[in-house]
Amino acid sequence: MHRCYNVLLLLGLAFVNCNSKAHSDELIVNDKSYLTFYYENDLFNGDDANYTSGGRISYITPGKPAVDIKFIQQGLDFLSGGSDSSELMKNIWGLKHPSEVEYSYGFALTQLMFTPENKFSEVPDPGDRPYVGWLGVGFSVHARDHRTLNSVEISIGTVGPHAFAEDTQDYIHDIRNLDKFQGWDSQMPNEPTLNIVFNQKRRWHLLEDADLPMDLEIDGFHETGVSLGNFLTDIHVGGLVRIGWNLPVEFSDPRLTQTAHTQRLFSNGEGNDNRWSAYAILGARGSAVFHDITIDGPVFRSYDTNIKREPLVGEAYIGFGVRRGNWEFGYVHTYRGKQYESQGDPQGFGSVAIRKQF
Repeated sequence: MHRCYNVLLLLGLAFVNCNSKAHSDELIVNDKSYLTFYYENDLFNGDDANYTSGGRISYITPGKPAVDIKFIQQGLDFLSGGSDSSELMKNIWGLKHPSEVEYSYGFALTQLMFTPENKFSEVPDPGDRPYVGWLGVGFSVHARDHRTLNSVEISIGTVGPHAFAEDTQDYIHDIRNLDKFQGWDSQMPNEPTLNIVFNQKRRWHLLEDADLPMDLEIDGFHETGVSLGNFLTDIHVGGLVRIGWNLPVEFSDPRLTQTAHTQRLFSNGEGNDNRWSAYAILGARGSAVFHDITIDGPVFRSYDTNIKREPLVGEAYIGFGVRRGNWEFGYVHTYRGKQYESQGDPQGFGSVAIRKQF
């Protein structure tokens, strides 16, 4: 566990002490930065199996990279659809005026863990999910105009013992006095992962013209995206609606997705001077999955997971958020369909997000 803490500490220090240069004079640098902590666990649903837990710390800043690694940042800018992109990427992303696009840059540290349903067996039962942990860092760029937000994130990580999932889970179970899983010695072996994620959100203007009682406001967006890499390769689509009072102009994915960062959603020039917000969230997402290392196993090493991936996975979620000043808290409960053929039942899990604006 100490080794895990040392890795996290070193990454955190590198992130906090980084100094970066502005992307260009065109960028908006008056927006604030956001630090967000995400935590997900199926114990919110009374279970402890399959996707059992996830944690993510993300930081995003406007106008300059959160962590300036030049060759990564140049590649992200090239793919963002903004002024430095190729004509092909500009056409694909569809930003109307690339030279007027606002940018935000993100850095994230994420850990995920997956376990079988039988926690007491030293080897997963036939048809049960294998033990898998994943630990990774992500670097992202987000380009937005008044109706569109484009996000590109590159993540570098590893599955296997080097992800320290066993250490983290044992530590949490010790604190909560829960039974420990006995089969981590059989977990998926170490394999480095490299992934790139493209995601686009488009706002629904139609909802914003709705005349609601009690001064309620409503907004929403749909999203499309693709993930490429040996950790996850998929195509996903989804949508989200918020309804409440004083909807904050800054928002993020309410759950721990690959591009989850709190930021100003769209560059519509609007603000929210109210010191508080309260709102409900309702959303859905569907994915066509072509490779999932946690189910299909590593690409470059021999390891039989003994399960078969479901090619289509759907999920729905509902939750709420509250904001006071520069702090925000959100909770979302997700209902996810089966991810592999022999899975007993669809899964439910809860997601907590705590955000701080600087």
